[in-house]
Amino acid sequence: MKYPALLLLILTGISCSKDQEGRIPDVAVNFRASLNDPRINQINNAGGAVAISGYGVSGLILYNTGTRIVAYDRCSSVNPQQACAVNIDNPTLTATDPCSGAKFSLNDGTPVKAPAKRPLKQYLVSIINNFEIAVTN
Repeated sequence: MKYPALLLLILTGISCSKDQEGRIPDVAVNFRASLNDPRINQINNAGGAVAISGYGVSGLILYNTGTRIVAYDRCSSVNPQQACAVNIDNPTLTATDPCSGAKFSLNDGTPVKAPAKRPLKQYLVSIINNFEIAVTN
């Protein structure tokens, strides 16, 4: 009777470790900028995107979907332990992982080209008093 329980415990541990593969690490993010900041002007219109260094695992991408502003970690979900930063494509509908060739939609972060299977990590975006943008987790 002890062996089935032990086997179940081992299988549970293996499945949990596989579930962690491809996950972008959790790090504290607290980016704030004035809406007058020249970097933020790039996201004033639908389809506008900007890369911000120094936040998250590999930097941030802020993108205007036309109805809201979204923020993603630039760390690719393909081999995230490499912390390969995705680059915004032209036109700004997708971002490409230069290490694997994977592509991600900037509208919702989902993979649009293999080998990516998981979306980009998304962060919370708030507009404070119509003056400041904040990206947090």
